[in-house]
Amino acid sequence: MIGGYMGKLLRVDLSTGETRNEEVSEEVLRKYIGGVGIGARILFDETSRETDPFGEGNLLMFLTGPLTNTKVPTSGRYAVVSKSPLGAWGESDSGGSFGPALKQSGFDGVIFSGIAEEPVYLYLNDGRAVLRKAQHLWGKDTYVTDALIKGETSREVTTVSIGPAGEKLARIAGIINNGRNGRASGRGGLGAVMGSKRLKAIAAHGHARTTVAREAELANLIKAISKPIVDRTLALKNYGTAGGVLANHEIGDLPIKNFTLGEWAGEVGKISGEAMHEAMFKKRFFCGSCIIGCGRLVPLHEPLEGEAQIGGGPEYESLGALGSLLLVNDLEAIAHGHELCNRYGLDVISAGAVIAFAMEAHEKGLLDKEALGGTELVWGNAAAMIEMIHKLGKREGIGRLLGEGVKHASETLHPATRKFAIHSKGLEFPMHDPRSLSSFAVSFATSPRGACHRGCSQYSERMAMPELGFEEPLHRQQDEGKGVVSAVLQNYSTLFNSLKLCHFVMPCTTPTQIAECLRHTTGWHFDLAEFLQTGERIFNLKKLYNLRMGLGRRDDDLPERIKHCKLAEGGAKDYVPDLERMLAEYYNHRGWDSEGTPELKTLERLGLHQDIAFLKETVN
Repeated sequence: MIGGYMGKLLRVDLSTGETRNEEVSEEVLRKYIGGVGIGARILFDETSRETDPFGEGNLLMFLTGPLTNTKVPTSGRYAVVSKSPLGAWGESDSGGSFGPALKQSGFDGVIFSGIAEEPVYLYLNDGRAVLRKAQHLWGKDTYVTDALIKGETSREVTTVSIGPAGEKLARIAGIINNGRNGRASGRGGLGAVMGSKRLKAIAAHGHARTTVAREAELANLIKAISKPIVDRTLALKNYGTAGGVLANHEIGDLPIKNFTLGEWAGEVGKISGEAMHEAMFKKRFFCGSCIIGCGRLVPLHEPLEGEAQIGGGPEYESLGALGSLLLVNDLEAIAHGHELCNRYGLDVISAGAVIAFAMEAHEKGLLDKEALGGTELVWGNAAAMIEMIHKLGKREGIGRLLGEGVKHASETLHPATRKFAIHSKGLEFPMHDPRSLSSFAVSFATSPRGACHRGCSQYSERMAMPELGFEEPLHRQQDEGKGVVSAVLQNYSTLFNSLKLCHFVMPCTTPTQIAECLRHTTGWHFDLAEFLQTGERIFNLKKLYNLRMGLGRRDDDLPERIKHCKLAEGGAKDYVPDLERMLAEYYNHRGWDSEGTPELKTLERLGLHQDIAFLKETVN
């Protein structure tokens, strides 16, 4: 067996209840690695443009990587891959302990097809897979679901589950793991795909060990990279991702009032990581194999009976989405809203974005108070934010429309709302402004899943990365060179998402060190160029998937507000990115034509030319 892999994927047909093990060839593993790479290969091969995201033919995959459950720092992640209910490539990603638990249960991943007749959950334990009835769990929130499943199986299991939002097919529904610690595979509506299959949860536990081909060499490498990781992530240790609030506000990267203001002086400090640490911090939370510990545990608003009274606290994205984006400066309310999103199984980023959209629509007279069910949805109203999360989670009243996401809500409400519907490919923006870090512009526009902060580590561009071809850092507000750096970092980030490594170690290590982690784990022999080309191959396959779904050049775009509206103050003042210039540079570097279609010579170089039957008339 190759080091790093359990050697089998579990196939589960929910329509029949049948399960079977499936091997993946070494050739495929080497070309696609794991995580989103293997997911891209399988999704491309087994779904089509006609596949209904909520139908029996769609797949829902939970996938680890070869480094998962090893001692490589931050390798405790997993990926979820499916055809998104947004109509294109869907992937999400999470830390916590579910990735290691899934691998310890004896599988590299689980692939679901079909639709169960009644709600079920899957129990994985030391190579055994059993579907159990879950009618009694249907309607329960994710924290309660985790506690009940632990009572039925073992306190040692780690669960992933959906809440009422996923059950009711909200397209902004996510998947929550680690119970009340609230780690999330939030983006892209994959919680709704899980709900459509009547799959309430997965519980995993086991004692399988991930073998390593060259243990001594890997141990020495881990020792070499661990100290720099710890030294360079002290801010994350001290304040978690919330520690980025003040710094990002300083450079204009923190979105304020639905991306209309450049600064929030005097208020932003009230929702900062430092303020959260002072007011509510109780304990750090570590994901599997993590040496950073960026998770924050804070008091729960609704403690579970017999459970500890603390749970996962707001991350940077939560503080932006439920705070600055809405002009809510009440830290306690934001923490409550974050907890509610986790319990309902809502993507907190999309939840905040649709509430901001609704606030602006109401302010402009395009969404009246009656349609809002009487909610006083005005900027800064923390109580209204909480009310709206309940409506979204229960899919009640206006929450039914807004739970479809800003793109659909905008198309339904009024054409004028499109000017402030902040999304790309239907996915709401994360809490970063491309007018501050301009490579976000091209990466948000071109990301296969839509606006994505995990598909390209923009902060790395502000460092020298010689092995990736960048001898000097780039200025955060410039157009030239950002198409190239975005393409390179997308490829490199795709490798992290396939290996299942946290992006926080990216600025602390070199590509050679990451490639050596894979070499020592698997025993494979390859050079850095082959390693980096693997990330390029996977990214291009995801692009081909979207082309087959009907997404083209017109979909590589940004909202009008980001492209044309300059901010009047703050660190992003007086600049808008030139997206067209960046896209031309980006397409050229990738070997794509002017319409964003990979050229035949590019696909031949990457070994993807056999996948283009649907493109024969358009590929040069």
